[in-house]
Formats: sequence, C-alpha cells, structure tokens
Amino acid sequence: MTDRIELGLKDANAGCACCAAPSNTEASTPVTTPVSEDVLVTGMTCSHCASSVSEELSALDGVASVTVDLNTGGPSRVTIHSASPVDPAAVRAAVEEAGYSLATGHA
Repeated sequence: MTDRIELGLKDANAGCACCAAPSNTEASTPVTTPVSEDVLVTGMTCSHCASSVSEELSALDGVASVTVDLNTGGPSRVTIHSASPVDPAAVRAAVEEAGYSLATGHA
C-alpha cells in the first residue's frame, strides 16, 4: 500500500487539538506568590496547645496551612502560610480564642 492518508495533523511538537493548551494560557492566569508570616505565641506547652492554635488560625480566610515550632520554655514560633497577608487583628483574635496570646515582640 503506497497511498498516504492525510490525517490533518500539524507539527509533532505542537500537540494535538484535543489536549494542546491555548498559547495565551500563561498570560491570562495570574500568578500569586504565597505569603509566610511568623508570629510568637506565649503559653503553649504541648502538642495539644499547638494543635489548638493551628486549628484556630487555619480557620481564617486565606490561610493555607500553619506550622508551629513549639518552645515549652518561652514563646513559640507560629508560621502562617497564605495566599495573601492575613489581617493581624484576626490573627490575634484567633490565638486568643485558642486560649493563648501573642508575644509583644514580633517574630
């Protein structure tokens, strides 16, 4: 069989029509840079304390995750990971709702 059937395929590097992404996809998709903010929380002494603070902070709008570096002898460093900065008053309220307080110095 020497006859070729034209399938209508384009450049092999271009991808097929069903799965090729439009060329302007990158330009129209906004890129957000994640934000990480450290705060110092006093009064935490165990993993249950850290869990309580993490739960309250994670409930805030925009918070993706919370990491606690527990320091039983002093203020613990709490890192809030979010898509945009979180309202400091909301952070303070969440920490206080969990039963703890922010240290006077900033992390």
